[in-house]
Amino acid sequence: MTLTTPDPPTMGAGEDDDAALLRRLYRTMVTVRRLDLDGVAMQRQGIMPGYAPMRGQEAAQVGSAAALDLSRDFAFPTYRELGVAVTMGVDPVAYLASHQGAWHGGMWDAAAARLAPINAVVGGSVTHAVGWALGAKLDRTGGVAVAYFGDGASSQGDVHEAMNTAGVSRLPVVFFCQNNGWAISVPAGDQIAGGSVAARAAGYGMPGVRVDGNDVLAVYRATTDALELARAGGGPTVIEAMTYRSGPHSTSDDPGRYRSLDEEQSWLARDPLTLCEEILRETGTVGDDFFAEVSDTAAALVDRVRTDVAALGGRPGEEMFDFVFANPPAAVLGQKRAWEESRRG
Repeated sequence: MTLTTPDPPTMGAGEDDDAALLRRLYRTMVTVRRLDLDGVAMQRQGIMPGYAPMRGQEAAQVGSAAALDLSRDFAFPTYRELGVAVTMGVDPVAYLASHQGAWHGGMWDAAAARLAPINAVVGGSVTHAVGWALGAKLDRTGGVAVAYFGDGASSQGDVHEAMNTAGVSRLPVVFFCQNNGWAISVPAGDQIAGGSVAARAAGYGMPGVRVDGNDVLAVYRATTDALELARAGGGPTVIEAMTYRSGPHSTSDDPGRYRSLDEEQSWLARDPLTLCEEILRETGTVGDDFFAEVSDTAAALVDRVRTDVAALGGRPGEEMFDFVFANPPAAVLGQKRAWEESRRG
């Protein structure tokens, strides 16, 4: 199957027309929302074995990724950055191939897309981003790394080591934390000492910025400022985008066991798509025809993606063993023999 990659939005520093920018951001957010909802549906229907929803975080992901310069910057995602991938022009089928089980880490050319493979290690993407940023500084490319992670990952040792390294060496990296309120079932207030992730930045000699993660323009501008600072040699920045994970942590999670329906309902008033639509209507530059066209275009894409994801073939089972060690130890070879025997019955 040939994957068709849509053109990424052409936006970046110097965008003067906020209304035009907002229309493009809104279009991308609607597309991401529809794809995300269908990702959950495909898991429930057995097309994908698992999926990590990101509903409610569209503004944080789309707004930040839209600020990147895709000729020199590089983004490092976790396992929940569908919005980042789509904004950067990665075909959704290529992204969802990991969740479907047809590919390891993502079915796209990471170097060309400027998006690293999906990283399921909590906090793992942050260390990779800092390593890349060191290389960019040594090579003087002017490129900046953006490391995505959640509020729960901010408590991982890898994240603190990465921030310290970036601060000491003044590396061009943006630490972009999506604080969605919950580290799986643990509320942010119970696992973030000091009250905020942004406040920790001072300890590493870098600025820390808290931004409304449901305001796509605010996220875009905060990320643009951080990228420009890094490009000018000002070093790293921590951005803490305050948002909310409207759905479960993953499709195997039941958020009703640890948070209330009242809490979830209270965040509906801050839904990023609703906020963006309200602002767009206030500009007077769009009408119902625009929103209908955006909806229809997104629906058509979702249909195409669903068909292509369902058609993906699984990976050979041997890869569970062949791609782990260059020189497999006896225990792994024994496991492979046992697996092959069980497969033959």
